Amino acid sequence: MPRLSEVIAALENLWPAERAESWDAVGTVVGDPVQEVTRVLIAVDPVQEIADEAVRLGADLLVTHHPLYLRGTTTVAASTFKGRVVHTLIKNDVALHVAHTNADTADPGVSDALAGALDLRVVRPLVPDATDPQGRRGLGRICELDHPLPLREFAARAAARLPATAQGIRVAGDPEALVRTVAVSGGSGDSLFDHVRAACVDAFLTADLRHHPASEARARTPLALLDAAHWATEQPWCELAAAQLDEISDRNGWDLRVHVSKTVTDPWTSHSPSPGAPN
Repeated sequence: MPRLSEVIAALENLWPAERAESWDAVGTVVGDPVQEVTRVLIAVDPVQEIADEAVRLGADLLVTHHPLYLRGTTTVAASTFKGRVVHTLIKNDVALHVAHTNADTADPGVSDALAGALDLRVVRPLVPDATDPQGRRGLGRICELDHPLPLREFAARAAARLPATAQGIRVAGDPEALVRTVAVSGGSGDSLFDHVRAACVDAFLTADLRHHPASEARARTPLALLDAAHWATEQPWCELAAAQLDEISDRNGWDLRVHVSKTVTDPWTSHSPSPGAPN
């Protein structure tokens, strides 16, 4: 069985910490480098439900996309909800490793997994990583559909293929407009509107679109917008990460058992449509 340090070294090769944004907090949060790893759980959020799931599963390592402490802390007391996660993990010998923006820009990365879930063909990054001479790494992806679809049908595809959430898919645009090219970005994507406009795509699918950026984007161009739940746009990456770790395990003869959490950690739990609202 590999040591935690060996597994972390393999994960760092997939998602080097130096490729994370300067504001990000990635890498190993808790864990003894010499402990053995036999079972791994991969999830989006390092919340208490996921920590408890890792314990029930008997996992030695939890890999999440979102950081536990993004802005730092002065306490890990169990009286705080994040401190309770730390206590749960340490008491049960579960390590925690985070791959966030370094997984966003990876090749393949979060947006590749999102494109794959939607059956889109990736053409290039939306925001290329200038340090990648092959031009494959970067934020977001520019994609093409095999066959043009009306916006309403493409939105229905997204709603059916992404993990189910209370929000579903919010849409802005002419439902009959044909969609041939799509920009996708897992997680919050409205900071990327300038890049999306420059790409001249028909639609942009992301999460957490705010009123003013979305309104301004619609006023400037006929760009269609599809706003999914943040968790739903990033959960497909867990399957990709699991497949990558399985391949590493097979190559090294580790015989790791890698699991993907199916627990829905999207914070929204229900949706009540307004009477008479457009559908």
